[in-house]
Amino acid sequence: MYGFLLRPRWLAFHVLVVVGIVAMINLGLWQLRRLDDREAFNAAVEARYGETPQPIDQLLTPSTDPDDVEWRPVTVSGSYRTLERILVVNRSQNGRAGDNVVVPFELDDGRVVLVNRGFAPLAAEIPSAPVGDVDLVGRLRPSEERRLGQLSDPSDGVLTEVQRIDIDRISMQVDGELLPMYIDLVESSPPDSSPVPEPVTPPDLSEGNHLSYAVQWFIFSVCVAAGWALALRRSVTTRRRSRPEEPAHDVHVELDELAAH
Repeated sequence: MYGFLLRPRWLAFHVLVVVGIVAMINLGLWQLRRLDDREAFNAAVEARYGETPQPIDQLLTPSTDPDDVEWRPVTVSGSYRTLERILVVNRSQNGRAGDNVVVPFELDDGRVVLVNRGFAPLAAEIPSAPVGDVDLVGRLRPSEERRLGQLSDPSDGVLTEVQRIDIDRISMQVDGELLPMYIDLVESSPPDSSPVPEPVTPPDLSEGNHLSYAVQWFIFSVCVAAGWALALRRSVTTRRRSRPEEPAHDVHVELDELAAH
């Protein structure tokens, strides 16, 4: 009755079902891990975002792991290198397309940190950064890396537009020691004379759709298992109905045959 389950076509079907269920369960678990990562990220940002600003040298030391100080507020003093401004293109903020304005900032000791002054909508006029001695408050951010599918910046030459704030790449055109993290500007003294660039908006601290996606993958795996069981039951029922019925034995005939012997 069940021998057909060992035929090649059915064996391939069994394997396909098992692989599909395992894959869907793992996708669900992956979404749960992403949810855990998102919750950890949100907790870190919430804990660091409102801290009291500290001098950058107290937080950013040679042994500092950028992940441990990202989003923490720092203070720096020095002057902008206004002629070395760089635009980070293909950015968006509040539903508008534009650029981020990055300017090297020379500290009092000669070192340099990149300052993301904020977002400038397309076609907006970008005023120069304040000239002379400036005191800044900003949040530490790590160097940005190219993700799969993103455009690359040229590997040589002086760039005035870049796809991302890649500190190693930008250091090739900046004189002096460039710090390994950049800062998103929060406030300036003296302040900027124009509302452009606009301050960088805080990161999105929602948990996203990871939990609902995980539940969907688990439901899909249950549906596949149920479909396999239904297909098996239907095939067994069909084969059972198609088998020829065995003729019933006539009791009287059998008795007559025994009597004759």
